[in-house]
Amino acid sequence: MDQEKERFCSRLASIPGIRPLPSPQTGDWILLKVPAPADLARKVNRRLEPGTLSVPRTISGTVRVHVSDPKRNEALLKTLRDVVA
Repeated sequence: MDQEKERFCSRLASIPGIRPLPSPQTGDWILLKVPAPADLARKVNRRLEPGTLSVPRTISGTVRVHVSDPKRNEALLKTLRDVVA
């Protein structure tokens, strides 16, 4: 899972307007600094499935994304590119 997390994080960083924040090595979540987090989460969750992105209440300007298998991660990357374009 660590290799997939690193790969996924790197791919997320390539999307304009999305900046992965440093996260602990343990855990399967990545925190992303984004403009309009609630709007982004709503759009992505409608296209994929509810809960794909969540908006943490304690860290403003961010969404949290779960690291999954490569196929699901690629679907999320495509959706994020479409939504922020």
